[in-house]
Amino acid sequence: MGRTVAMGLASAWARAAPPALRLAAVCPQRVLSFPPDSVALVHEWFSPWAVGGAEAVVRELDQLLAPRLYALVDGESRRPGSWLAGRSITTSFIQRLPWGVRRVQLYLSLLPMAVEQLDLSSHPLVVSSSHLVAKGVLTGPDQLHVSYVHSPPRYAWDQMNVYLRQSALARGPLGPWIRWQLHQLRQWDHLSAQRVDVLVANSRFTARRIWRCWRRRSVVIHPPVAVERFHWQQPRQDFYLCLGRLVAYKRVDLVVEAFNRCRLPLVVVGDGPERQRLQRQAGPTVRLLGWRSARQVEDLLGRCRALVHAGVEDFGIAPVEAMAAGAPVIALGQGGLLDSVRCHRQDPATATGLLFDHPCPRTLAEAIRHFEDQRLWRQLPAERLRLQAERFSAPRFRARMEAQLDKSWQRFQAAGPRFPQTP
Repeated sequence: MGRTVAMGLASAWARAAPPALRLAAVCPQRVLSFPPDSVALVHEWFSPWAVGGAEAVVRELDQLLAPRLYALVDGESRRPGSWLAGRSITTSFIQRLPWGVRRVQLYLSLLPMAVEQLDLSSHPLVVSSSHLVAKGVLTGPDQLHVSYVHSPPRYAWDQMNVYLRQSALARGPLGPWIRWQLHQLRQWDHLSAQRVDVLVANSRFTARRIWRCWRRRSVVIHPPVAVERFHWQQPRQDFYLCLGRLVAYKRVDLVVEAFNRCRLPLVVVGDGPERQRLQRQAGPTVRLLGWRSARQVEDLLGRCRALVHAGVEDFGIAPVEAMAAGAPVIALGQGGLLDSVRCHRQDPATATGLLFDHPCPRTLAEAIRHFEDQRLWRQLPAERLRLQAERFSAPRFRARMEAQLDKSWQRFQAAGPRFPQTP
């Protein structure tokens, strides 16, 4: 009888206690032993039109944590063949607005308010995957919020003027209103970053941007790359490859112009608003193939002489995929890919590619000619490139995220809720 009463009191306390204390009683040490539905995973949107590095992170976190999923909009759970098919995903009111699922960015000014309406109060641990507003969810003092940040929103911060110059709307009568909206977004973005307990950045470059924009420290955990997809022992052929979305900030125009000058064969894979302009710019040695399937991309990476990349990336998945396929990388020596690509000029013994200093066609053309003249693809062993790429594999990402979440949770339990935590 006494045991029954004791169990009844324990059960009543567990129902009345705050979520963090309930979970501490159930699993006092490890995050991965959380009971079902104890963890919330928040992402901006699930859409068949948004498939990239951020979605790869969410997929790995989903496998790691078995969480309850939240998003502004969901266009995946009812799509046959999707990895989210049949899943229950809690969404915001944006889901019910006209074109909300397909063109969620139309409602940019509403997104901060929309994400704050998501009710996460039943989850002791909240993990967000954020490149815009997901980190802004509201949590209580008895909840731990860890946010994996792909980047502070570029178009609201250091890249604002670049984006505005490329926007026809911003150059018209709506320009002042758009600038005001971005001003408001910057204020909310900084404010909401102060609510997160632990920030995780996807590269050292992103960590510096987080400090610049939010004055918050972060721990760096590189995103997962599916290196096992690629075969790295194929012979190199005589064409170069440029891979990615054809949007202005990727600077594919710089690559095309450099190869026009060098008169070397370049294959461009990808689609986007810049395609027609690039098609007009391309010389006789440049071919634009448009979109290609994952299998076709794997084959091209396995055979190309090198991948050429001229944009500034927060991390840069494509260069790591190239190295996984045994292809050297010729890239601008800025941004997140400095975490993954090792330059031949700095240390030939560990090099995985060649970096150039300035984003201009002349400097890139000089790097390409140097790569050709020195036959560097023969000096960069495919096995070395593959081993470097495996440092960014999915299992390594899961192991590091698991360790970070456990460390954060143990500190949260030991010291009680405190804000912010030191990463």
